[in-house]
Amino acid sequence: MLFHVSIDARDPRHVATVFAELFGGEATPFPPVADGSWIAHAGDDRGTAIEIYPRGTELMEMPGDADAIGVPGEGGLCATHFAMATNLSQDEVFAIARREDWPAKYRKRGGAFGVIELWVEGERMVEVLTAEMQAEYQAVFTLENWKAMLAGAGDEKHRVVA
Repeated sequence: MLFHVSIDARDPRHVATVFAELFGGEATPFPPVADGSWIAHAGDDRGTAIEIYPRGTELMEMPGDADAIGVPGEGGLCATHFAMATNLSQDEVFAIARREDWPAKYRKRGGAFGVIELWVEGERMVEVLTAEMQAEYQAVFTLENWKAMLAGAGDEKHRVVA
């Protein structure tokens, strides 16, 4: 199963609002990855969402103990990624990454839920969630929790749009 997918668009806010309408959910800002990003929440029990980044945003692997970041495009990379569930253990996922010679590391997103950043062919990020990570994700990545986090930010450009 997929939890979320990301795309880029010329007007991320508008695209997120349309996707949210299709979901029957809500659109909110998505500041963790790239300024100007928005997210369409389905509002379901799985935390299903579509992240929309400004056109040309590229995801870049960061060295050491740091999350991937979104940066303005310079060519070659892209913002598209997805989070997927696996029944494998973290060790088994890392073994596959080593076999394929793909970079992979454990990250705790926002201190709330774990993912394994798996860089397919060293260029495209996929977030792989073990059973434990899936439970963390589903416990914290809800529309209500996201809106509460944004309310605490107090930044007008991150105002929630229904």
